[in-house]
Amino acid sequence: MLDVIVTADDLGISRGITRGILTAHDLGVVTAASVMANGTALDAVIDEVTARPSLALGAHLVFVGEDRPLLTHREVPTLVDRSGALPRSWRHLAARVLSGRVSPDDLRAEGRAQLERLRDGLGLDLSHVNTHQHVHLLPAVARVVVDLAVEAGVGYLRAPTTSSRSPRAVVIRRWRRQLVDAAGRAGLATSDTFAGLDEAGHLTAADVVAAVARSGPGVLEVNCHPGLPTPADRLLYRWGYAWEREVRALTDRDLARALTGRGVRLVRPGEAHAGHRTSGENRDPRPT
Repeated sequence: MLDVIVTADDLGISRGITRGILTAHDLGVVTAASVMANGTALDAVIDEVTARPSLALGAHLVFVGEDRPLLTHREVPTLVDRSGALPRSWRHLAARVLSGRVSPDDLRAEGRAQLERLRDGLGLDLSHVNTHQHVHLLPAVARVVVDLAVEAGVGYLRAPTTSSRSPRAVVIRRWRRQLVDAAGRAGLATSDTFAGLDEAGHLTAADVVAAVARSGPGVLEVNCHPGLPTPADRLLYRWGYAWEREVRALTDRDLARALTGRGVRLVRPGEAHAGHRTSGENRDPRPT
């Protein structure tokens, strides 16, 4: 049996993107959403979000990107610049983390503040943890995020991977194996396979079906980015994402029928039939 978790990221970043996520859940195959504690629209949309108990909510920890952290430069001086801004992208954070210029204590403090806002401040029952731009693939960040997930009582951690042939893909797969092992030792579940990193912002129904086809029994997580952005969102988030096309793909009835025809069970984190909980074999999809 293949259980599939379909997780939409960036809930709370804007009203429009959140509206697209909720549409992809209400009318489509999205089963979970990752919430940005520092999202500028989170307070405005939280009632709509929590009115959908069938949508599993998790923490999308933000250590990079356009939105500011919850803590100040005084509180996390190695994570932010003097103006209090986070590193612009995973590349900028990776360069600083790999050279030892970011303190794990600062990552831990900001991550804990985000989790506390979601869990204690907003009362969300968190089913999963992941990070914006998948930065917890970096081993130093992974150690912090695994600890925070355990501390918060969250049982499922995303383990991204790629089917690319690029040199970078070799590093991603190695880091993914290390992440799965660390999560397993900590008692956290991860998926057996993953899709959506290579297709970020441009996931199609065909991509989802292809990911299912190459996955064996177990758990597949499909990461997606549906949204209905405003012109202001497009100016602010210049990622080149096709948010609306992802909404259409994820609400396509042919996709739902194709998954049903393959015996797929759409689940939320924590409902999956199987998945990694201890270190061992890692069934990453391999390029052929």
